Amino acid sequence: GAYVRDPRPLITTMNNNTRRLGPFTVQSIGLGCMNISHAYGTPPSAEQGERLLLAALDAGYDLFDTAALYGFGANETLVGRVLAPHRKRIVLTSKGGMAGVKQNDGSTKRVIDGRPATIRRNCEDSLVRLGTDVIDVYYLHRLDMAVPIEESVGEMGRLLDEGKVRALGLSEVSAATIRKAHRERPIVAVQNEYSLWTRQPELGLI
Repeated sequence: GAYVRDPRPLITTMNNNTRRLGPFTVQSIGLGCMNISHAYGTPPSAEQGERLLLAALDAGYDLFDTAALYGFGANETLVGRVLAPHRKRIVLTSKGGMAGVKQNDGSTKRVIDGRPATIRRNCEDSLVRLGTDVIDVYYLHRLDMAVPIEESVGEMGRLLDEGKVRALGLSEVSAATIRKAHRERPIVAVQNEYSLWTRQPELGLI
């Protein structure tokens, strides 16, 4: 199936194209790990997910992107377990500020929460699930409209100062939000959808 298709032909087309991502140099195409545990239909088995991750690693991928939200933590747990022996070979990125929160009825619901205490808790939970002592690029997954971006990024900066993350990014934000955040702390990466369906990055962001 599509989940376990051999990624080597794709990496070959890169011709060793690299990009700067803060302090890192990575291949121009990285692996977004969301589909292994989350969204777009029924996720594959953990065994299929593991085969995909190892095939990508074998093919030369060196950037793996996950998030606290994906599978409500399951994706980080899988990525952490499979890639832990190869940690020094890869750039590992994750996201907080949007995660699964247990509800009174026992269900888990997606909640956007950019408060500093939540950002810190999300990051520390991610570190445990990923089985690492540092996340290379840590993104704010979504802007919490009830919390100034400076407060969210300020706490992310404190995590950077403490050595829990190495660089900061933002996800699904406007150019104006990036400017505000960057004045608080340097932002090295922005992760926004840009596709045939979503052209919003053309409105000032690019």
